[in-house]
Amino acid sequence: MKILQNSEIPIYKQIAMQLKEEILSGKLTAGEYLPSIRGLAKDLKISVITTMKAYEELCAEGLVTSVQGKGFVVNPQDTAMIREQRLREVEDHLLEALEAAKTIGMTVEEVRDLITVLNHTE
Repeated sequence: MKILQNSEIPIYKQIAMQLKEEILSGKLTAGEYLPSIRGLAKDLKISVITTMKAYEELCAEGLVTSVQGKGFVVNPQDTAMIREQRLREVEDHLLEALEAAKTIGMTVEEVRDLITVLNHTE
């Protein structure tokens, strides 16, 4: 896990975002426990409170559940929900890209052509 100390994104958010990605991508599976709060805090050289805040955010999103005395366990994921979340992320990125394209005067056709070219280079 990589933490950027000078980032505008708070450390707890960086942790939550990286763990969320691991859960949604299937790297962390249902029933698997997250690293202990104290262990992760020690590894990252951050406070336990910061780590706890990240885990609480994942709980609020329904991605993990706190198990008394055991830690945080990954919840089973609804593939339709994951797809919907990813779709929203794609939409947000596309809106940002379209705004950037507008600022330099690109037409919708130019944007479409660029997407087509990018799609064929992968």
